Order: sequence, then structure tokens, then C-alpha cells
Amino acid sequence: MRLLKLLFLCLLIGLQYRLWFGKNSLPDYWRTQQEVSRQAETNHRLEQRNQVLAAEIADLREGEAALEERARNELGLIKRQETFFRVVPTKTQ
Repeated sequence: MRLLKLLFLCLLIGLQYRLWFGKNSLPDYWRTQQEVSRQAETNHRLEQRNQVLAAEIADLREGEAALEERARNELGLIKRQETFFRVVPTKTQ
């Protein structure tokens, strides 16, 4: 009977060791859960960014106003019969 108790105690200690310190232990599980949640947040941000880019692409393909705005802002293009004015700030001392 005493040997059986000792055997069960050793088994319990061994299982507890694996639970807390072994491969796939509870700390590993918690760490993996944190990594999964961080990755889910990153994925959510990237999905939002992709939606914004997809909307911008659709607008550029379909809407002439967005294309014109982009040409004006990024390429500095102007329409015919328009006058371009550049305001240069004065240097103050």
C-alpha cells in the first residue's frame, strides 16, 4: 500500500511538472494565446487598410473627380485656361 501511494505521488509530481514546465505547458499556452491576440489585432488593422485602399482604387477606376484630384495634388497638373498661383512665404527674422 505504501508503495502504491509513493507511485501515485511520483506520478502526480511528474504530471504537475509537465503541466507547468514541460513542452506545451500552461505558460506556453498563455504565451501562444497572447501571440494569437496580437496577430488578430494586426490582421484587423491590415484588413481596414486594405478596405481603404480597395475603396480608393474603385474610386479612381470609376470616378473622374478623384483621378483629377490626385493628378492635381501629386503631379501638379492644371486644366487648360487655368492660372496657377504659387504662394511663397516670406522669411521673417
